[in-house]
Amino acid sequence: MTSRRTKFYLDKPNGKIKGVCAGIADYTGVDVLWVRLAFLLLVFAGSGFPILAYIAIAMMAPKKPVDLYRTPEEAKFWQGIRSNPKRTKQEVRSKFRDLDRRLADIELFYTSSNRELSREIEELR
Repeated sequence: MTSRRTKFYLDKPNGKIKGVCAGIADYTGVDVLWVRLAFLLLVFAGSGFPILAYIAIAMMAPKKPVDLYRTPEEAKFWQGIRSNPKRTKQEVRSKFRDLDRRLADIELFYTSSNRELSREIEELR
């Protein structure tokens, strides 16, 4: 099961011609300016392959759905997943471990025999 957020789409609203470079930029998380410059360098460097590839991608790739991301943070998250899924998995595990440690510290603080805390609670009653 692949999420629709991990697929490549043409990004026509942010594109100049057909949205291929903008789609590559969105997919990889690289600034679109750098993708366009790389494409131009490939075109001027030699063969017509980059132009043929551009045309093929423009004809075959689907358009980016309007409701794909709700926030820019969500877009960055999915770009991170597409670029390196293992790193993202490790980051999520690390965040959960940190939350677990913090919750354990809170639990220890409130369940310990803290005389000052007990006194403060008694004063509130």
